[in-house]
Amino acid sequence: MNAWNPLIILNVIKEMKKTGLVGAGTMGQGIILTAAIGGCDVFVFESNDGVIEKAKKNIQKFFDKEIAKTNLTPEQASGLNTKIHYVKNINELFSCDIVIEAIVENLEAKQELFKQLSSIVSDSCILATNTSSLSVTSIASVVNLPERFIGIHFFNPAHIMKLVEVIPAIQTSESTVEKTKEYITYCRKLPVLAKDTPGFIVNRIARPYYGEAIKIYEEGIAKVEDIDFAMTEIGFKMGPFALMDFIGHDINFNVTEIVYNSFYQDPRYRPSFTQKRLLEAGYLGVKSERGFYSYSTNSQKPTPTISSDIAKKISNRILVMLINEAADALYLNVASRDDIETSMTKGVNYPKGLLRWADEIGILTCVQQLDQLYNEYHDMRYRCSPLLRKLASTNQKFF
Repeated sequence: MNAWNPLIILNVIKEMKKTGLVGAGTMGQGIILTAAIGGCDVFVFESNDGVIEKAKKNIQKFFDKEIAKTNLTPEQASGLNTKIHYVKNINELFSCDIVIEAIVENLEAKQELFKQLSSIVSDSCILATNTSSLSVTSIASVVNLPERFIGIHFFNPAHIMKLVEVIPAIQTSESTVEKTKEYITYCRKLPVLAKDTPGFIVNRIARPYYGEAIKIYEEGIAKVEDIDFAMTEIGFKMGPFALMDFIGHDINFNVTEIVYNSFYQDPRYRPSFTQKRLLEAGYLGVKSERGFYSYSTNSQKPTPTISSDIAKKISNRILVMLINEAADALYLNVASRDDIETSMTKGVNYPKGLLRWADEIGILTCVQQLDQLYNEYHDMRYRCSPLLRKLASTNQKFF
């Protein structure tokens, strides 16, 4: 039975039925659909009328496609659409049970919004930020009754991607965490619990997929299309450069920079000048028709010319860096072993969980490859996770 069919909608827990949303951009639109399809009434506030009109068109376009694919009848689509209410004034969110923000990724802007919201909604209303990399605790610090504040990080497009990271601030109550996980489950998403550290699970662990790929390119080891080919050959849906173009360099570079600075300039997360120059030129990727690749009407992607041996070396290097990051996240209790695996397969569609992949490759092999990179570059970005080294020394596995 199709996942979008409203006939199989689960009953949302009564106290979380009324969802408020601030921000109707691309991410906001996905959250609107998620909540409506999950059975909630959604009250949307967006200060920009143009954004509202675009959101309405895109949401209708989604319903039209689902009707064309016979996933929805016109009556079912209409019923879902009636659950979406666009409000003119933020004060109209006063009766919501949960309010989620999906505005610009800026700490001051989010703090200002939640100061306002916490004086509008009831004391029992859960307030949630969709931040992908900012401190949830810092945002919570400005909220009245911060124990009802939490991070709910959806992945784009939110109505398609199953994974949702749940990030308690240090002020968040256990009750808020449990209610939030129930809400996400009732919206038919998959919650994973993450510690409030920079990048949470996915955006932290995924940094080497971009950063190490750019470093390989900057060193002249291979061209962009060759590195992308190397990674798709081992099962990744998109190569790192195509993916950065798809995400947008404004977004991807900003997250990298936030994570890097939040970790006190840890070299493991160092941004690249190559990507910074693309951003400065306005070459943002698909959205501007130019990034690492050209996306103009007549452009064609270059054909990879890399040998299988070099492709294997490249994919091994990037993969072991990803494994190292996943192992360190487990070592530092950012998330549980199973939530880390789920996050990378369901959040960014990796072909395998990185910790299981490490078991397949061999933990000792991963340690040796990392040590080889460290000895070659004398760069702390290649330091091996203590957990990997411990497992290798005791001949243990993650699973």
